[in-house]
Amino acid sequence: MKEQTLKHADFFQIMDSWAPANLAYHWDNIGLQTGRFHDTTSRILVTLDVTEEVVDEAVEKEANLIIAHHPLLFQPLKQINVDHPKGRVLQKLLKNDITVFAAHTNLDIAEGGVNDLLSDAIGLKNKEPLEVLEQESLLKVVVFVPDSHVQELREALHEGGAGQIGDYSHCTFQTAGQGTFRPSEEANPYIGKQNKLTYVEEKKLEAVVPKSNLAKVMEAIHSAHPYEEPAYDMYPLENKGSSIGIGRFGVLEQSVPMKEFVEKVKEHLDMSTVRVSGNIEKNVKRVAVLGGSGEKYVRHALRKKADVYITGDMTFHAAQDAEQLGLTVIDAGHYIEKIMKAAARNRLIQEIPAFQSKIYVSEVNTDPFIFV
Repeated sequence: MKEQTLKHADFFQIMDSWAPANLAYHWDNIGLQTGRFHDTTSRILVTLDVTEEVVDEAVEKEANLIIAHHPLLFQPLKQINVDHPKGRVLQKLLKNDITVFAAHTNLDIAEGGVNDLLSDAIGLKNKEPLEVLEQESLLKVVVFVPDSHVQELREALHEGGAGQIGDYSHCTFQTAGQGTFRPSEEANPYIGKQNKLTYVEEKKLEAVVPKSNLAKVMEAIHSAHPYEEPAYDMYPLENKGSSIGIGRFGVLEQSVPMKEFVEKVKEHLDMSTVRVSGNIEKNVKRVAVLGGSGEKYVRHALRKKADVYITGDMTFHAAQDAEQLGLTVIDAGHYIEKIMKAAARNRLIQEIPAFQSKIYVSEVNTDPFIFV
C-alpha cells in the first residue's frame, strides 16, 4: 500500500481490526460520524473528544481525519444551529473537509483497548473482564498442503490469526498422507497434468482459529497455498475462546498500602487529583478498573473481591453504597480515557509506518473539570 493512495477507509479498517464494531453496545454510535470513507488521507489527529478547539487544532495541523474515542454524534440531531457549539463544530468539519471516526465502547471492550491500557498502566497481572459479555467461538481449520509449502502455510495461518493458544503462537498439528486429484482441461494445476490422476505427498495441517479471525485466515490460506483450489475442512469446537467483556480485574505483584497505591494511580494515569471513598488505610492487592462511567459495576467489583475499584463519574449515592459494602473507590474521572490517544497513534503507525510523521496526538485538554 503506497502512502499517497491511502484513504480514510484504510485507517478505519485498522481501527476495526483492533476494536471490531460488533463489540460495541447496541446504543452506541461508532464509526463514521461525518465526512467520507474514500477521501485521500493527508494527516490524522487522534483525540478523546471532538470539540471546537480540537477541530481548530486539526485545521492548524492540516489533518483531514480525526479519530476519536467519544462519538461526536451520540444523540440524533433535530437541527444544526451554528450559533450553538455542536453546530459550529459540524460547520467547521464540513467547511474544512475533515472526516471524523469514533471507536467507543468497542474500544473499551477490545483486547488491548482502553481498559487494558488502564490496567497495564497501573501494573495489573492476570487480567480478566470485570463483566463477561460473551466467550468467543472457536473453530478448527484443517488444510491439506504439499510438503513444499507446509512452513509457508503455517506462517500464513499465524499471520491470519490462527494457531494462538494462550501465550503460544504457531500452534499446529500435522500428519502425513497422500493426496490425489485429476485436473480438468480447464484447470491450471500447480502440480500434475490435465486429465491425468496425480499423487502428491501432502501434510494435513490443523490449527485453532477464533471465529472473528476466520475471514482473515481464509484469505491467508488462499494467498499462501500453491493450489488453484486448496482443500480444507472447518469444524466448530465445543471449547470456548477468550472471554470478551467490559472493565478489567487483576492483581498487583505485591500488596501495597492504599495511600501509596492512590499516588501510583495518579502518577501512571497522569492525574493531579482523584476522589477516593471508603477505607484508605487498608492494603491493596486485588483491583477492578473501568474507564468512563462505572458506577453500575460496583457489585461486579465486589463479586471479584476487589480491594479497590478505579473508575470515573461516581455519583454521591453510588460512592456511599460502595463504601458501606466495604469497597474503596478511586474516582479518577472520565478523562483517564485519554490514555487511548497515544495508543491509537501507535497502533496506526505499527500498521503503516510510513505515515508516522503525519499522525498527531491532540494536545487539547477536553476535560470539562478543573480543580481550584
